[in-house]
Amino acid sequence: MLYKLSEEQEMFRQTVARFAKDKVAPRVSEMDKKDCFPKDLYQEIAKMGLPALFYPSEYGGSDADLLTCCLASEEICKVSTSVGAFLGSIHSLFSSCFKLSASKEQKERHLPDVVSGRKLCAFGLTEPDAGSDIASMRSNAILNGDEYILNGVKNFNSGIDFADMTLVYAKTDPNAGIKGISAFIVEKGTKGFSYSVTGKMMGFRGIHHCESVFEDCRVPKENLIGKEGEGFKTVLSVLDEGRTLAGASGVGTAQGALDYAIHYAKERVQFGRPIAEFQAINHILADMATNTEAARQLVYRAATIVREHTKESMKLATMAKYFATDVAMKVTSRAVDILGGYGYSEEYPIERMMRDAKGLQIYEGTNQIQRNAVARVLLT
Repeated sequence: MLYKLSEEQEMFRQTVARFAKDKVAPRVSEMDKKDCFPKDLYQEIAKMGLPALFYPSEYGGSDADLLTCCLASEEICKVSTSVGAFLGSIHSLFSSCFKLSASKEQKERHLPDVVSGRKLCAFGLTEPDAGSDIASMRSNAILNGDEYILNGVKNFNSGIDFADMTLVYAKTDPNAGIKGISAFIVEKGTKGFSYSVTGKMMGFRGIHHCESVFEDCRVPKENLIGKEGEGFKTVLSVLDEGRTLAGASGVGTAQGALDYAIHYAKERVQFGRPIAEFQAINHILADMATNTEAARQLVYRAATIVREHTKESMKLATMAKYFATDVAMKVTSRAVDILGGYGYSEEYPIERMMRDAKGLQIYEGTNQIQRNAVARVLLT
């Protein structure tokens, strides 16, 4: 299958690369040190049309294919994994759920504001006792007249502190297992909905990970997305796109670290010559580049077929997620080696890239769980 970039996609990639260099890169150090996400930066991202990539044209979106979305995440992640991964994961999860399950009225109500950047969405799935094991979630929603009464706790919810609405998953039938899970839109300010930042993370700084609490939270019946009990089926389809985009984030993070390491190796002089001339450094850089390119091709391959929602597409999306993010961890670690003591210093970006790469291995499902998922496909 061909997945060479078209002329239009290559031009788009270059445009996003310039945007990342000019608008995102100057803010990254501040974001990391202060653990803050500048809202004006998100508005710049929205003006650039990056959220629109994930949404249908009839609601102001660009109807971009998944490969184009991956290119955007990859280029942003070269300078900031926090921004690139957040952009890709949040909008892919939200838009995929809406495209699969939301009514026309729900799309008309919510999507134009999200596409334009006037409103920001978030995603609430993980719970303290239900991470990889989604079926064990305890959040529940009971229909009472024209409202659902939602109770439960979600954690590791990225960006809920500045989101205007959250896509929340809860059980509408606690006795039905995974077939009892449903999806709801909960808007900021809804009575009974509160959140708190859970603390500073090792990486992904600037994007706060929050705990959300729902205490007799009354959600209008029209905020149910799709039908009761269809939430888990939607999650499975949604996560395939999210995993592919996580893989693209891994590729971008690895490429950013590789580019910096190459530049440093050319400039750093030891024993009278640049360290780039030493064979040991050559071999490290060659392995970094080879692994990054292998990860890129797997991600691009997955991106071309994931929306078919077949066993093969699920397998490739899962492979892309764990392989590319493992590569990001390896490449950023080797970049630290090349920079030596400077690589371990906060004054240089490589240590941040390595911290972020570790986060990529965990979010969207740990890489151990991803391997289990691939094995299940192979053995059935």
